[in-house]
Amino acid sequence: MNIEEIKGLVRLLEESKLSCLEITEGSTKIRLEKNIASNAILTSSALSTVQNEAQNVVPDITAPLVEAKPEEANQAKTMSVGTPIKSPMVGVFYAAPSPDDVPYIAVGDTVKKGDVVCIVEAMKLLNEIVAECDGVISEICVENGDVVEFGQPLFYIK
Repeated sequence: MNIEEIKGLVRLLEESKLSCLEITEGSTKIRLEKNIASNAILTSSALSTVQNEAQNVVPDITAPLVEAKPEEANQAKTMSVGTPIKSPMVGVFYAAPSPDDVPYIAVGDTVKKGDVVCIVEAMKLLNEIVAECDGVISEICVENGDVVEFGQPLFYIK
């Protein structure tokens, strides 16, 4: 793992709602966490290996993270109506089967139990997420390309 890949992981963590990201590649183990002070911290059991690969250059990963304001979080909670379709895993949300295709669903679309509503990519595997009940899509909670957490609502069905 090179320094650019580590910087990319830091950016991914900063831009997501995740609080922790752990990657193991061979004998190198990288763990990134957002701490209470809203900074990302790099800890590694093989930090010396990473430093050697990066020619002893360690990225500055202590830049403050942007946090959502509590009133914005409350507004999002009150807007959600219906039964949630939650992410069964941590991964990247894709609204369509490929970048050139139309999204699987849109607000107002009727879905039946078992219909594919999106894809979540985890560990380079594309996992189709299906509707768990019949209904109409009342809200789409994430955008294409967003990193999602386990149990995070993706959609709401009325």
